[in-house]
Amino acid sequence: MAKKENKNIHEIVIKIEGDDWKNALDKAFAEKQKTVKVDGFRKGKVPRSIYEKKFGKESLYFDAANAVLELAYVKAMTESKLEPVVQPVIDIKDIDESGVEFKFTITTKPEVKINKYKGLKIKPEKVEVTEEEINHELGHLLEKYTELVSKDGKVEDGNIAIIDFEGFKDGVAFDGGKGENYSLEIGSHTFIPGFEEQVIGMKVGEEKDLDLTFPEDYGAKDLAGAKVVFKVKVNEIKEKKVRELDEEFFEDLGMDGIDSEEKLREEIKASIQAQKEMDAENKYVDTILEEVSKNVEVDIPEAMVEEEVDRLMTRFEEQMKMQGISLELYYQFTGSTEKDLRSQMEKEAYNNVLYRLMLEEIRVIEKQEVSEKEAEEEAEKLAEKYQMKKEDFLKEFGGLDLVKYDLEMRKVIELLKEYNK
Repeated sequence: MAKKENKNIHEIVIKIEGDDWKNALDKAFAEKQKTVKVDGFRKGKVPRSIYEKKFGKESLYFDAANAVLELAYVKAMTESKLEPVVQPVIDIKDIDESGVEFKFTITTKPEVKINKYKGLKIKPEKVEVTEEEINHELGHLLEKYTELVSKDGKVEDGNIAIIDFEGFKDGVAFDGGKGENYSLEIGSHTFIPGFEEQVIGMKVGEEKDLDLTFPEDYGAKDLAGAKVVFKVKVNEIKEKKVRELDEEFFEDLGMDGIDSEEKLREEIKASIQAQKEMDAENKYVDTILEEVSKNVEVDIPEAMVEEEVDRLMTRFEEQMKMQGISLELYYQFTGSTEKDLRSQMEKEAYNNVLYRLMLEEIRVIEKQEVSEKEAEEEAEKLAEKYQMKKEDFLKEFGGLDLVKYDLEMRKVIELLKEYNK
């Protein structure tokens, strides 16, 4: 075994030869023999000598290498006694009839030195809920339950105009410019500038030609800056009917115990308070971690940051999918690339790795350990919280060791909060 080290990057070379390599070549040939076709021989009956003469011994090497890769990896880990923090990079250094040499590039945990993590005097932000915030949230709630009712008269700002429309350029209808019984909220600026303004004042059944000009930066090049005519007919006019805080509204709301404005305002206040406290707590912890990290000396391997970027990319892709958007579509919408997105995530990824290493080191210094019993109890609590069976939760979460690790990190964070008040 040859070994070359550079800080936390280690190159381990392992050679597989002798019977192990011979058996791997035999296995590779046995698999090839099942499918290979050679004139004069039935499938699966080609002799080894004929196969090697026609295709060469080299055609077996890489299949044989795959067969012994796990053996080589176990030998590399056993002989080097290294503990990788990311997936090792594996290359074939040399391969021939006598054997195969693998080069494992292994990244190990860097040394972390923390000069100070106590007495930083960081105070959490005080949280208050104002009447203005309660009124704002109450307004949102009333708007959510707003009813639309038909009205007579003319279209006014804020009304919903149910319209038929069709757009023409140089007297010819253009693609995407037609709609029937379309609900247009006046003032929403859904359509091009001037459209909604010219609908104001129209009556039910009225038809009108709107002379408009598309913006110069409009997405469709054939319409950008073009003068067009929209033929519009108003089929119906609706207005928003603001709900009253009456018995009927509270019944529609369906919130247990909420049957008056006073109780609803109390509930809204409690909800805002809880959210603001959670946000303040997250900000407080982030501030502590940031301040402690300024006193940390560590040379973080690039591979650790790249792996964290991969994790953030996967999480982002899942979030986009929940909104019905693929990464390819996201790149089209934003005019960006995968490289751009990865670059944007590098700082967050670096900080995530830095904080993790920092907390792990403080855990060791402070001897913060979690027992199997504590981890089991925490798993049961979390499973109950997410309404899952414990076994299913652990499978989803990644196992009891991850629950244990997560609990240890939270204990360290609680210590930092105490030390830095």
